[in-house]
Amino acid sequence: MYYVYIIQSLKDKNFLYVGFSENLKQRLQSHDWHMTKSNKAKAPFQLIWYCGFKNKKKALDFEQYLKSSSGFAFRNKRLI
Repeated sequence: MYYVYIIQSLKDKNFLYVGFSENLKQRLQSHDWHMTKSNKAKAPFQLIWYCGFKNKKKALDFEQYLKSSSGFAFRNKRLI
C-alpha cells in the first residue's frame, strides 16, 4: 500500500504537513525523531488524516494535489 498523510505539529497547531510513504508507521516515527530536515523543528507531530492507495502513481498525484492551492481548500474543507 501507498499512503498519503497529513500531520500536525504539536508545537505549532497551524503547521500541517502533507506527505507520502510506503511505510506509514516508520515515516511518522522519522518525523517525530527529527530525522526529516524539512520540519524537524516542528516535531513532535500527530497524525490527523491518512488514506491508503494500491496504485503508487495515484497516491503521488493525490499528494501533489493536496499541496496545490485548490488542494489546500479541499483539505481544509473536507479532510481536517
